[in-house]
Amino acid sequence: MTNKPDLGFWKLWNLSFGFFGVQIAYALQSAQVSRIFSTIGADPHQLSYFWILPPLMGLIVQPIIGTLSDKTWTRLGRRLPYLLIGATVAIIVMRLLPNAGSLGLTVSSAIIFGLIMLMFLDTSINMAMQPFKMLVGDFVNEKQKGLAYSIQSFLCNAGSLVGYICPILLVWCGIKNVAPEGEVPATVIWSFYIGALVLLLCVIYTFAKVKEMPPKEYAAYHGLEEKMEPSPEDKKEGLGKILANAPKVFWTVGLVQFFCWAAFLYMWTYSTDAIAGRAFHAPATQVVDAITVGNETFHEKNLFQGQTPLVLEGRVQEENLVKMDPTMPLTVAHSASELEGTWNFVQAHELPAVAASQDIEFHYQTVLNAASKEYQDAGDWYGVLLAIQAIAAVLWAIVLAMFKNRRLGYSVSLLIGALGFISIYFFTNPYVMSISYALVGCAWASMLAMPFTILTNALGGKHIGTYLGLFNCTICIPQIVAALCGGAILSIFPLAENGTSQTVWMLVVAGVLLALGACAVWNVKETYGSQQASAKVQAPAR
Repeated sequence: MTNKPDLGFWKLWNLSFGFFGVQIAYALQSAQVSRIFSTIGADPHQLSYFWILPPLMGLIVQPIIGTLSDKTWTRLGRRLPYLLIGATVAIIVMRLLPNAGSLGLTVSSAIIFGLIMLMFLDTSINMAMQPFKMLVGDFVNEKQKGLAYSIQSFLCNAGSLVGYICPILLVWCGIKNVAPEGEVPATVIWSFYIGALVLLLCVIYTFAKVKEMPPKEYAAYHGLEEKMEPSPEDKKEGLGKILANAPKVFWTVGLVQFFCWAAFLYMWTYSTDAIAGRAFHAPATQVVDAITVGNETFHEKNLFQGQTPLVLEGRVQEENLVKMDPTMPLTVAHSASELEGTWNFVQAHELPAVAASQDIEFHYQTVLNAASKEYQDAGDWYGVLLAIQAIAAVLWAIVLAMFKNRRLGYSVSLLIGALGFISIYFFTNPYVMSISYALVGCAWASMLAMPFTILTNALGGKHIGTYLGLFNCTICIPQIVAALCGGAILSIFPLAENGTSQTVWMLVVAGVLLALGACAVWNVKETYGSQQASAKVQAPAR
């Protein structure tokens, strides 16, 4: 097997530069999606459920993309075609998602539309992101992989910085940060537009600067047969067999990933609400989450969100019963013509027929008013805090490279991040919270660099794309599990002092998860795949 040559700095830079644009899109998703759904009218206690679809799609799509890219040879390359497809879809979706509340849809329909767009956005971002991780594995030797992933980490955090601060920069430029109830502010919408433009430019740059290896050259550098057509044995070798032969570090690093990505899912889901209630004192509002008609109670799972509660021809129109002003009188309409000018309603589970005079008991819960200026200001400030996290991650990545023992650096980084998450509970000043998110940035830096450095060092060239695709499951599965458990965990904790939110407790839970990840790091034992591959080609040592 031919050893890969050392690459100059700018070649390493060009391999990962597109990550800058992809990460802007990812940062906007991470920082603004929960804010978008809350603004549309979603219940904050159900926010975690909205994050199930994106990692679920990643769980399905990424192993397929990794496997297909290992077998793809086109004029554009083997990894870059997937960048082109992913980036194109992401650019389209970034034009649609922030407008979910402005399309004239009912709230329930707007939320469903937003969920579908979020699913496609996350899937396309991951599809565009994976090629850059694979290109490093394809081109860079083991000696330079630490530097290559550090450059990727720097570009990742630089892109995150732009995505995080874009809304508040637009506020300073005079763009409105508030909008009619149910609509997303223009600062968020234009941030997504700008992110889509930068992503397009980065894709063009990558195609101009990166030329992938032809099959014969790739085979020479990775200890493979020059004939790149799959052998009969390869055709029989499915994902199950490849996964069964995965190096041990695939599983041990995967356990660390489980704790880390579950923690960050809770940060992305609950931070805006927690900051709004704890540091910005966003006003509370009462919303209907259940009603009792006669002797039967109907809970939020059967209710939709709207404006004026209506009874049409003796039936309560459920869509109009949630998120209403509890002081608003019940409106009775005896024909569809009387509904002109109101929100459209959808056919849903019908409540029992009731007379107009019959009492209906409404059950309320107290949540933060997502349409308030304080809440939207908190959403912008959360972006600033994430920008501080990104800057801290860039600086910590430099320190991280100085650790001779990778496991020690990895573990210490996660412990610092755990302290940052837990400290948020004790801070009520938005500026002091900067310290918390800076500490979290140390954990983020290690999560971006360490897992892929350790894993790709343990892999040969034959199935590197497949393994990296499968390894993405260690990012997706913990997010799915965390999203499914989020509502139940949240309900365990008491309301905050203002009686509006328990969400700050979920950041404490995130800190505990990172601490568990720091402990799991010590199960990781590094191995080197190129040495094993080389041993098959060269004569064995005595």
